[in-house]
This record gives sequence, C-alpha cells and structure tokens, in this order.
Amino acid sequence: MKPYIPTREDAMDLLKKYNKKEGLIRHALAVESVMEHFAKIFGEDTEKWKVIGLVHDLDYEMYPDQHCVKCIELFQAHDWPQEYIRAVISHGWGICSDVKPETPLEKTLYAVDELTGLIASAALVRPSRSILDIKVKSVKKKFKDKSFAAGVDREVIKKGAELLNMDVPELITQVILGMQPAAEEIGLKGNL
Repeated sequence: MKPYIPTREDAMDLLKKYNKKEGLIRHALAVESVMEHFAKIFGEDTEKWKVIGLVHDLDYEMYPDQHCVKCIELFQAHDWPQEYIRAVISHGWGICSDVKPETPLEKTLYAVDELTGLIASAALVRPSRSILDIKVKSVKKKFKDKSFAAGVDREVIKKGAELLNMDVPELITQVILGMQPAAEEIGLKGNL
C-alpha cells in the first residue's frame, strides 16, 4: 500500500477546518507561495513544499498556547506523514518547539514564516498597498524599526537567513519574489 501523500486540496481543507480568520488564511497562502518559490530555487518537490507552507500554522488559531504541539495530534488524526509533521513543528524552533530545522524544507519554512508577516505589513503601509512594487530597501528600513510590526521576531529572521546561508537582504528579496505571484490571494495586489 502506498503511503498517504497529502495534496494541496487536502491541506486547504485541513487548514480551513481549524482556521477561520482571514488573516491567518492569507498568511498561510503567502507562506505557501514563498515555499513554492524556494522549492524551485533548490530543485525540490514544489507540491510538498507548498502543502507544508499552507498548513504550517494549523493549530495556531484554535490552540495558540499549544502552537507546534497540538498540530501533532491534528495531523496524526488525518494520517499525515511524519516528515510533514516534523517540518511543521521545526518552524517553531526556539519559540515553541525544540525541534531544530535540519532539511532544506525545514530551514526555509523557519526562515520565511516571520518575514512574510513583516513584508505584508510593510506593503500595507505603502501608498499602493501592494507587494508588487515594494522594494527591498523599504523592507530593510522596517526591519530595523523595532516598533514596526513589533510582533515579528527579527532574531528568527536572522537565524533563518543564516540557516539558508543567505544574508537578510537576499532573503528579503527572495521572499518578496515568492509572495508576488499570490498578491491577489493574499490581499496585497493593492491599487497599482
């Protein structure tokens, strides 16, 4: 019998079962898009990377105090592969999990999660309200301003960039490029 490989449809169904807030769905879609972008860069399985990006915060809305813990039970109840579960848990390394990202997929998810939030916030304060015309230098400026998007952990972004052997500006560049194809879906097409 072949092992169960979750599809994007499976991931979306599961995501929407446990998450109703539009902001969390948009964040999941942003991370999915960025994960697909990086999978292409690294020559990896784009479908797997997208699926994991989509469900990475599966337990966050309903079980915020058990983030990266409760998801184990939720995924197991739906027969998800251990590799997928481990990847999701590892994105909370040093925050709500002690599972260190080891694979390129895990390292990428860890590196991009917080940064997608910072970039989305930076896009929303632009006159265009768009991800399509945002510049790396404006995100770098927001990155340095600790009061802007104060909930975004800059140290996680720095550690993530290190894990990927990138500097922060290059990571920002790639995450912007990864978010742009999903601009409309994630509410960041703006008024260009």
